[in-house]
Amino acid sequence: MHRHFEDLLEKLRSNLIKMGSLVDSQLDLAFRALHDGDVGETEKVYESEKKVNQFDNLLDQQVDEIMALEQPVATDLRLVVSAIKINHELERIGDVAVNIAQRVEPLKNYHGFVRATAILEMGDVARRMVHDSIDSFIHADAELARRICKEDDVVDEMNRQKFHFVIGEMKKNPDFVEPGAHLIVALKHIERIADHATNIAEDVVFLVDAKIIKHHAADNG
Repeated sequence: MHRHFEDLLEKLRSNLIKMGSLVDSQLDLAFRALHDGDVGETEKVYESEKKVNQFDNLLDQQVDEIMALEQPVATDLRLVVSAIKINHELERIGDVAVNIAQRVEPLKNYHGFVRATAILEMGDVARRMVHDSIDSFIHADAELARRICKEDDVVDEMNRQKFHFVIGEMKKNPDFVEPGAHLIVALKHIERIADHATNIAEDVVFLVDAKIIKHHAADNG
């Protein structure tokens, strides 16, 4: 393998890690804005989204260059394929962070309801999954990636519990119908974050172990 090819792969890997860090920060901003009802803070989420999209375009260009000029095989090909898929998942997580930020305005006057739902408890788990999925990529840690896949069930169960709580509050108090609808949407967004983190973890297992575990729950253990 010549040096130029090694440099291209390292730049691809480095930019993917930088994008992951940016998305993690974007989630932190979105969740804090939701918790505090801080509409002004959402502008930072939208600004961060522009940077995420720039990384998305850059990574696509890097992949195109590598595939066109270097024709990678074996482990190197798995890295490039995984980078394409992980880039897509990170870009989608960035989109979800924006969607969560858009819930801040209609929920800003319902701090008590938002906090009683403990939606950020679920958000913390989903964000940790994203953070750990990036770590599993950085360290080529397939075991960590497999553990992340199992956490998706935890988020799904939290979503079910919090959904029923919100529905119950909406039934008891008509004033909670509109904010409750926004909370349900936010819960679904957080569930999607966990799904995207799981997809990244599955890609890491493919990268490290050359094994496809998507839709094969029995292989996740």
